Order: sequence, then C-alpha cells, then structure tokens
Amino acid sequence: MAGAAAEGASGAGGGRRAALGPVGLVLAGCVSVQFGGAIAVSLMPRAGALGVVTLRLLFAALVLLVICRPRLRGHSRADWGTVLAFGATLAAMNGLFYQAVDRIPLGPAVTLEVLGPLALSVIASRRLVNVVWAGLALCGVFLLGGGGFGELDPVGVAFALAAGAMWAAYIVFSARTGRRFPQADGLALAMAVAAILVLPLGIVESGSKLTVPSTLGLAAAVAVMSSVLPYTLELLALRRLPASTFAVMMSLEPAIAAVAGFLILDQALTLVESLAITLVIAASMGAVRTQVGRGKAKTAP
Repeated sequence: MAGAAAEGASGAGGGRRAALGPVGLVLAGCVSVQFGGAIAVSLMPRAGALGVVTLRLLFAALVLLVICRPRLRGHSRADWGTVLAFGATLAAMNGLFYQAVDRIPLGPAVTLEVLGPLALSVIASRRLVNVVWAGLALCGVFLLGGGGFGELDPVGVAFALAAGAMWAAYIVFSARTGRRFPQADGLALAMAVAAILVLPLGIVESGSKLTVPSTLGLAAAVAVMSSVLPYTLELLALRRLPASTFAVMMSLEPAIAAVAGFLILDQALTLVESLAITLVIAASMGAVRTQVGRGKAKTAP
C-alpha cells in the first residue's frame, strides 16, 4: 500500500512537471518577445517599421538555418504547404504589428493584438472553464487599454487587430508545423520564407539604412529575443500544450509589454494598468492550473 501510494505521488509529481514544462516554455517566450519588441520600437526611428521587421526576420532565419540545418528532401507536398502558410503568417503577423507600434504605444498595441489568441481560445476550447479564463483575461485587456481606444490612431488600431488575427493563425500553423517537422526544422524553413516575403518591402522603405553597423547589431539582438528564442520555445510547447490553453496564456503579453515599456521606454504604469495586469495574470494562472489539473487527472488512472 505504501509503495503504491509512493508510486502514485511520484506519478502525480511527474504529471505536474510534464504539464508545467510547456507552460514554462511559453512564459519564457513571452518575456523574451516583449522585451525584444521594446528594443525594436527604439530602433524604428533609425530603420523604419518595415526595415526593422526585415532585419529581424533575416537574422532570425539565418540563425535558425545554421543551427537546425533542416533537410530539404523527404517532405510531402502537404508538409511544404504547411511551411509556406506558416512563413506567410509570420511575415504578415510581424509586418502588421510593427506598423501598429509605429503609430500607437506598445502596451495598447499588444493589448489589441492579444484579442486574436483570446478569440481562438474561446473557439477552440471544449471546456467551459477556459471560456471563463478567457473572459477574465479579456476584461484585463480592455482595462489595460484604459477602457477604450478612441484616442488612438485608427490606422494603428486596425493594424494591431489584423496582427491579432495573424497571431491566432500563427498558433494554428505553428502547432501543425511542429507535428510535421522534427525539432525546429519547420520553424527555420518558415522563417526563411517570411524573410524572403518581407525583404523587398524593407528595401523599398529603408534602403541603405539597413546596412548601418549599429542598426544591424540592435536588429540582431531583436531577432534573437523576438523571433529565434520565443518562436522555438512556443513551437516546442505547442507539441504538448492544447492550442486553447496556449492562446489563453498569451493574455500575459500585454502585462509583460507594459513592464518592458516601463523599463526600456520609460512608460509609467498607472493604478488602472496595474489592476489590469493583475486580472490578466489571474486568468493566465487559471489556465495553468487547468492544464496541471488535466495532467494529474491523466496520470491518476
């Protein structure tokens, strides 16, 4: 009996760790991408929004291709179709978001963008509790935006909402790519596709500004923090984490963006913004507990 109890406790601990593993990957990716985004905002006056996107995706693609060395043979037409769709989604998501933060502050931009994953969490979830967490996070999202977005540039708002739609698509195609390709091979190929798609736009907008050494150095840092590290962590996490739970956890992004804006861009937090962050974190913690509970329930039998 004691042995069985000990085995059960060990199994429960293993299930908890297995569930928390992908959650930790997602959280690390969130922190990395938002602090990288804050650095990117400070870089835009030098290279323009599309120029920053171009350099970010180019550096990210080069790093991933060198590290992963993905095989080009042995993949089906469906595999390549998934990679092309994932790459186009990456290009659109990054391009639209950087156009948004070029017009509106980082916090509201991320707040609007996160509505895409939240909508996906409600649509994809088969459990009522995930709808509750999404609703709580949505309240925090709107509160973080000051209760309304009427004073923001409407074009910037439109770009942020469109980026949110692409973010939802990114979640779907990232999961599919992770299932079809080993390690981060699919991500490396998709990043190369995204870089090729954005390159002409960046050259037209920024031209020789893209070759300034200091700009290249900052862009390389942005690429690692905002693309290579977070996308790799998220792709690995989505192999073991339901898309609906992953989408709810993305509600942490506005809170992390607000902290990054405060530390790097000197954007102070108000009491209302702090309350909004609390609501968003509470929703994300609820999603984490739900995932851990599912892991324990699966281990117990």
